[in-house]
Amino acid sequence: MTGLDRAQQSGPMLIRCETAADVAPIHAVHAAAFAPTADPGSPVVEADLVDALRACDAWLPALSFVAAGRDGDVVGHVVCSRAHVDGTPVLGLGPLGVHPSVQRQGVGHALMHAVLGAADALGEPLVVLLGHADYYPRFGFGPAKDYGIVPPVAEWGPHFQVRPLTAYHPSIRGAFVYAGPFNEL
Repeated sequence: MTGLDRAQQSGPMLIRCETAADVAPIHAVHAAAFAPTADPGSPVVEADLVDALRACDAWLPALSFVAAGRDGDVVGHVVCSRAHVDGTPVLGLGPLGVHPSVQRQGVGHALMHAVLGAADALGEPLVVLLGHADYYPRFGFGPAKDYGIVPPVAEWGPHFQVRPLTAYHPSIRGAFVYAGPFNEL
């Protein structure tokens, strides 16, 4: 039985900051998590996006978390990178990936709570993401338009969401700009 097989069984999970040893397992988690939506044989954009974010100045190591199973195997990952709303520093969340073998077992939920709690503790004003309109509201996300935040692509509409944190101020309004690697997708 491999470490990942054992991690699939119910048991303890640790959410912790990414380390240098996690780079390859994080890439593998995102490749597996997003493979079903990719064309067969094509690269998984999310896995490469994390690598590109890590190499740019928008990378925030304190906001890159892994979920480690009972044996320490990385089974999930989430990251926030520096973004801006009309020049004001904010966070862009994503990707969030969970290995298919442990999806629907609370890994994504735990990662979201960890990264949002850390972002709030660091005094960040808000987190923005493009994601499922049915999933992210459970973490306090709402439509960006309700906050006066404009997506880079108008068609993103209801999937473009904002989570205000303690340091949020309603004057943060305007066009949202992701970290550079998002623009290269």
